[in-house]
Amino acid sequence: MQGFQRRVVYISLYEGIAIVAASAGLALMTDAGLGHSGVLAVAASVIAVIWNLVFNALFERWESRQAVRGRSVRRRVAHAIGFEGGLIAVLVPLFAWGLGVTLWQALVMDLGLVVFFLVYTFVFNWGFDRVFGLPASAAPAKAGSAAAAGQGA
Repeated sequence: MQGFQRRVVYISLYEGIAIVAASAGLALMTDAGLGHSGVLAVAASVIAVIWNLVFNALFERWESRQAVRGRSVRRRVAHAIGFEGGLIAVLVPLFAWGLGVTLWQALVMDLGLVVFFLVYTFVFNWGFDRVFGLPASAAPAKAGSAAAAGQGA
């Protein structure tokens, strides 16, 4: 699976799981109920979907120009950190406003979510690639073996 179809499936699965996890996490970290936390989680998800489309398109464009193909642990970590770093810049003010807390308090809350989402993003991406295969931007020039396809990376 490649291109737009791959991105739609990826984003749908990733964000569906993320909304449930973020709603529960925000509700546990604040006095806000699950409903209020759920609304913020959905807003964060919409922002994340837009960022996901932009970030992954840019990342795959960069990745396709690299001499070394495949997705190593180092490349996956860079992807996860870049994606989550961009979200922090937008979500901290949203959480501060939505939860009626200071930017500092929102940052501390968001850092708790970031730790979860860094691990979640890494594991989700690895699992997604194992189930659906690597995108064309990361596929090795020589297809055939699992090691050449980056499945062991």
